[in-house]
Amino acid sequence: MKSLGIFLVLIYSFSTNAQNQEILGVPIAKIRINDLDLISFDNRDQLFASNTSGDIHLFSKEGKHQNLFSPARQGRLDQLEAARTVSIFSFSSDLQEYRVLDRFLNPLAENGFSFSEVTLAKAATLGNNNVVWVWDESDMTLKSLDYLRNVLIQSQPLNLITGSETLEVTEIRELKNRLFMNVPASGVFIFDNQGNLMGKIEVKGIKKLCYYKEHLLWLDGTGLKAISLSSNEILVIFELDTETSDYLQIGQERLALVSGEQVTLYPIPRILRSFE
Repeated sequence: MKSLGIFLVLIYSFSTNAQNQEILGVPIAKIRINDLDLISFDNRDQLFASNTSGDIHLFSKEGKHQNLFSPARQGRLDQLEAARTVSIFSFSSDLQEYRVLDRFLNPLAENGFSFSEVTLAKAATLGNNNVVWVWDESDMTLKSLDYLRNVLIQSQPLNLITGSETLEVTEIRELKNRLFMNVPASGVFIFDNQGNLMGKIEVKGIKKLCYYKEHLLWLDGTGLKAISLSSNEILVIFELDTETSDYLQIGQERLALVSGEQVTLYPIPRILRSFE
């Protein structure tokens, strides 16, 4: 197998005007939200989008606005996840709290990190079996909590594991019993579901984690790249002729590009569907 950093280039050559339509098809919808921040698909390709005040909008898979949740305490979200079967998860570092909502944006649980086991939560994600994973920057530990009982389950100091005295963690996500920790200046660390380090993806500058068929995908300028989690091969999927987008997310049948205050929805292109 080719080592990490060797590129398998799959760049297609298209005329400038037809390139995006050939690769991505005609957009399904273009959604504009004032102060747009984060987006996430659920498993039915409904789109959840937050603004910088922490409001969460719900859109259908066709891009129609369906619902709005506006919290009593306004604050920017650092995490928005909708891929779980029955729940939506949000986390705000500014407010030091996380929230679990149902599919209709009704709150199911709202908890803060005011108890002594977590001092400065900078990233959090929802795991299996009522677990919330937390990156506590105050002591550089990865912690897991039972959010129903609001008790600490375990704590893993990472400065000893990673050999680094500082880690600027921007995002953590649990995917298929693995925990991915995005450190843009260094790469993406992968842990098992007990918090044990399994490995590291040596790719820097990923803005938002996007997982699809055992690959992590990200935008590099106008190019879409992916890395195989099984072989570590980096793929350059295609180049777009549009202005640089901020990041992308992928659902079951939808791909979303975020550019400023706009989300553009597309069907997942055939070249991505061919991934195994």
